[in-house]
Amino acid sequence: MTLDIPTAPFAAAPHPTLAAVTERIVQRSGATRAAYLARVDAASATGPARGRLGCANLAHGFAASEPVEKAALRGRTKPNLAIVTSYNDMLSAHQPYGAYPPVLKDAVIRAGGIAQVAGGVPAMCDGITQGRDGMQLSLFSRDVIAMSTAIALSHDMFDAALMLGVCDKIVPGLLIGALSFGHLPTVFVPAGPMESGLPNKEKARVRQQFAEGKVGREELLEAESASYHSRGTCTFYGTANSNQLIMEVLGLHLPGSSFVNPGTPLREALTRAAAAQAVAISPQHGATVRIADVVDEKAVVNACVALLASGGSTNHTLHLVAIARAAGIMLTWQDLSDLAAVVPLLARIYPNGSADVNHFHAAGGIGFLVRTLLSAGLLHDDVRTIAGPGLSRYATEPRLREGAAGTEVTWEPGTETSLDTGVLRPTTDPFSPDGGLRMLSGPLGTAVIKTSAVAPEHQVVTAPAVVFDDQDDFLEAFGRGDLDGRDLVAVLRYQGPAANGMPELHKLTPSLGVLQDRGQQVAIVTDGRMSGASGKVPAAIHVTPEAAVGGPLARVRDGDVVTVDAVSGTLTVDAPDLDTRAATGRPLTDEEWSGTGRELFAAFRAVVGPADAGASVFTAHTNPHLPTEATVVRA
Repeated sequence: MTLDIPTAPFAAAPHPTLAAVTERIVQRSGATRAAYLARVDAASATGPARGRLGCANLAHGFAASEPVEKAALRGRTKPNLAIVTSYNDMLSAHQPYGAYPPVLKDAVIRAGGIAQVAGGVPAMCDGITQGRDGMQLSLFSRDVIAMSTAIALSHDMFDAALMLGVCDKIVPGLLIGALSFGHLPTVFVPAGPMESGLPNKEKARVRQQFAEGKVGREELLEAESASYHSRGTCTFYGTANSNQLIMEVLGLHLPGSSFVNPGTPLREALTRAAAAQAVAISPQHGATVRIADVVDEKAVVNACVALLASGGSTNHTLHLVAIARAAGIMLTWQDLSDLAAVVPLLARIYPNGSADVNHFHAAGGIGFLVRTLLSAGLLHDDVRTIAGPGLSRYATEPRLREGAAGTEVTWEPGTETSLDTGVLRPTTDPFSPDGGLRMLSGPLGTAVIKTSAVAPEHQVVTAPAVVFDDQDDFLEAFGRGDLDGRDLVAVLRYQGPAANGMPELHKLTPSLGVLQDRGQQVAIVTDGRMSGASGKVPAAIHVTPEAAVGGPLARVRDGDVVTVDAVSGTLTVDAPDLDTRAATGRPLTDEEWSGTGRELFAAFRAVVGPADAGASVFTAHTNPHLPTEATVVRA
């Protein structure tokens, strides 16, 4: 079934760089994509799996169901949809999902199907675990979520799926897991952002004042509570909201559904419409739209472009690579970097501006972004989506109307002009001619840097290195005043996936911002992650190879002059003997990397792949065993 969503002939021919990058991804991925699709085809050819289950198997599968549901599950005429949920009531973004299963089940039944909650996946919050040991499990949780999704779908009871997730590692994990069942039509169902609270600039100001000791914990907590104040996604443009934008541009959300607030009539109507559409694209309804066919090379490139044009999360330089590989597609950082050179920055959403995602949505949101990028030839229109063929369907806006069956969703053409050019602009009048994300390379390795929030005068920093092996050591040095009054490049190493799970280092952002605001030239170079909302201080992140596996960062010493050059795309150090030096410092041993559940993830740490391959245990076998000796050599 194709939804009644208008399309328009405004898509231009693909930009030469878009076409070239897409073609080389297709060529590079020939063997892996073919192997993936062969597995999907084999699964598709077998039809609804529950029809082949043994009687005892099937009886177990519907034992808890109501009689009418049992009757439906005995037969093959009605599609059975799996609901995989990341609900918990601690995370504001995921709390709304507690009420979703009954709503979804009712909508599925009305559409001619049946649904079961197939399983749940963990959902942790980087905002809660910042600077804590639990943050070291955050990136690994993505792969756990992927495996949990596969377990939920493994019962072979299902003809389509509904995925409920919003935040940082949850959506990439759900998508990677769903792609392992690529023969199933799959719809992602968003929950929407909370309404706007304390302006993000004011929140950042109070954080910096706290770092300087100018306000206390009560004032800081009051500001944070006014920012994160209700149900829904946090409203800044970090990884969670980047997830939502990417899912929509991939064609896995219904058009215009990502940033509708929870608890509104339109939100519930879109949730019901998503369930009905999953039924409509199931095999029993004769219009199967497999997730394997939605997430193809062109769709992956579209997701990259949307991320770049919106100034999205640096975490997606990891997640998009891992997601693509789950579909047999070999995306690289160089692909992202080359696209960034021609994709203009079209949005200013905090930390790249003062607006939040509610302001972005009101200005025209994803619909306008898709329209203007298609008009410039910077997106592929000829893709499959859960809403029907063609990405131009996503240049629309959902509206409520009264129909024969009551209130329902309809889609209208979206605005052709931005309603706030301080937040969202067309490709003809961008905030910047490039997408604000670059790859850096040089003798220190390969890294990525987000420049969309970095002022031009800070995009090239040359200064002596100050080396740290733990973020707490940096914060202690800042507190003592050791970093005052001098330019510096903070080199924070042994923070990569093999070292300690690659935690976000966002806790450092206020202190670095204070130093920069005092007139110091400051940058950070790390094999770890900063926040998906990385801001005004230049940060060369995800450096690979990481220090824990012998990367050059392990041989950098205090005083080495490091240059972070976001203009030329280089990451250099003035140390002619770098290659012959002995490494200093070390990652934690397995004995030290324990507590808060970390010991349970020792196997992940030992086999995780490098950052530029997605930092995933599914693309492992590249890292040597970590050192276990207790000897420490300090820089």
